[in-house]
Amino acid sequence: MQYLTGRAFPLGSQITEFQGKQGVNFAIFSRKATAIELCLFKEQSEIRLPMVKSDDIWHLFVADETIGCEYGFRVYGEANEATGNLFNPNKLLLDPYAKKIIGTPDLSSEEKGKWFLWNDERDNAHLAPRSVVIDADFDWQNSRPPMTPWAETIIYETQVKGFSKLNPDIPPEIAGTFAGMTHPSSISHLKRLGITAVELLPITYHIDEPHLQKIGLSNYWGYNVIGHFAVDPVLAFDKQNPLNEFKTLVKTLHQANIEVILDVVFNHTAEAGKDGPMLSLRGIDNSAYYWLSEQQEYENWSGCGNALNIHSEMSVLRWVIDCLSYWVTECQVDGFRFDLGAMLGRTPNFSDRAAFFTAIASHSTLSNIKMIAEPWDIGSNGYQLGAFPKPFAEWNDRYRDEMRQFFLTTSGQLSSFARKFAGSDDIFGHNRLPNSSINFITAHDGFTLQDLVSYNQKHNHANGENNRDGHHHNLSNNYGIEGETNDPNILAKRDAARRALLATLLLSAGTPMLLAGDELGHTQQGNNNSYCQDNPITWIDWQKADQSLIDYVATLIQLRKHIPLLSHNQWWKTESVQWLNKNNTPISHNEWHDESIRSLMILLENQWLILINATHTTQQFLLPEGQWQALLGIEKATLMTDTQSVTLDHLGVCVLQRII
Repeated sequence: MQYLTGRAFPLGSQITEFQGKQGVNFAIFSRKATAIELCLFKEQSEIRLPMVKSDDIWHLFVADETIGCEYGFRVYGEANEATGNLFNPNKLLLDPYAKKIIGTPDLSSEEKGKWFLWNDERDNAHLAPRSVVIDADFDWQNSRPPMTPWAETIIYETQVKGFSKLNPDIPPEIAGTFAGMTHPSSISHLKRLGITAVELLPITYHIDEPHLQKIGLSNYWGYNVIGHFAVDPVLAFDKQNPLNEFKTLVKTLHQANIEVILDVVFNHTAEAGKDGPMLSLRGIDNSAYYWLSEQQEYENWSGCGNALNIHSEMSVLRWVIDCLSYWVTECQVDGFRFDLGAMLGRTPNFSDRAAFFTAIASHSTLSNIKMIAEPWDIGSNGYQLGAFPKPFAEWNDRYRDEMRQFFLTTSGQLSSFARKFAGSDDIFGHNRLPNSSINFITAHDGFTLQDLVSYNQKHNHANGENNRDGHHHNLSNNYGIEGETNDPNILAKRDAARRALLATLLLSAGTPMLLAGDELGHTQQGNNNSYCQDNPITWIDWQKADQSLIDYVATLIQLRKHIPLLSHNQWWKTESVQWLNKNNTPISHNEWHDESIRSLMILLENQWLILINATHTTQQFLLPEGQWQALLGIEKATLMTDTQSVTLDHLGVCVLQRII
């Protein structure tokens, strides 16, 4: 085997030519390592090759290696918790830039987990996952990203497996995979709805936490990531080439004019706290990759044992930027949603001028795609809604709570409802536009819409934590019976509540996000923290789909696209909107703050009239002068000038268009 010094860039593994020879160049960052060995695996043998250091990059070129080469690293250096250095060459480590990973660590018992502890002296190469050299060539067939403007964007959040696993129209062998989501039946549903972007829960290589492995559960959501560049084969039909299968999904969605947004995790890694497994970053350069306290303990702003430090170490920031750039340039991804995104701005205090934000703003590619932050973490001052700089949009949990309160509880005010309906200018109005607000009623984390109107309490016993996990403050309403029922009166109230919340979501200013399954009545049986339920609790049951609800959502989305003011990413001006009470007079100061008033009319551009009855009784609305055509909420197609009132049942939403 012939090996040469190779090049320090690009990082990771790359099939290339060096000094007239074909092979693979390997490069890895570590500032504090004293030596690094590249480990190549050939059948049952391991070949260790010493790497060369240039500044903080270790590199080596190996001639005649090619696609499928399995490799890892052994990193030498100080092993001292007091200094934050945890080097141990007995542990085989993954390449942080690995585009493919095979194998997964068995952490199902304390004894098995010890093989991966940083201070265990046994060699674990026979048990550790390995990085694999790939060829990224792919025929995109002239596919191009849709580049949908923010003002026209409608997001559909879903988990790849759960979306198609139980769809009877999809062949069983591909159901629950990227290929299943590529199937015409899947694309047809998305097109039927009219959504413009799918936001996929993490599709990168992750492992199941030890506590889940010990009780036979798995991490369904996928937020426990250890391979940020690698597609997770658990989501692919083709386990040998999951990357190509994912690219095929992106290409197919783009051909249907649907964007792809990836949920990414750069707040922590699966290495967890100091008693977690050492798989990659911890053994490569622990004190560079992670935030450590003065006592060299892991900061736990993520709640998952560690916190990635992308501010203090430029090589770590470069790793994140390189990763995002890879997904955009090589996989044509259209945007990212950043889990616990406040961590991105920690310096360690949050700053909208943190290095990460500066790097994004100055990047010619990344500054022009969709960036969405979950604007909080669990650390001190971790709630940062409205504080992110351009080009970031943010998950607006205050919108979620205001809408739930208004329709499902006895609290809430017209004034708060109206501000959120109009785009949350109280949060984003100082330097942003309405579409910076990602509006949602439900998301993967929490109740589904069906459960929001069916349960007053969370039911997470299946998670193995004695129902201690999950949100306690759900602002839900079961309408008299906890869980499923055949009572027609309760079912009617629940259906009205679902439709009212969906209508409000899809007619509000801002960017709407719909949780997959809400459009057809999916239930998780009251589980509001289903991260470890990889089973029919989370998989969408297509055979029980409420087809009328699907049609209702599709109608709402088409209506949204039909109302110009909802497709203009500008703050509403006083001449464009009138806020009227049910008697067709402007809402007074006292009415705005009267919690007993839960009905109103919103007149947009003197042409579109939205009637909202959030009470639990029938309400009569006196219409403005003119002739009105009903578009949503009542059956009569046209209301003549001599019938200037509309009666709405409880929790009703109606949309009219002025025709004269």
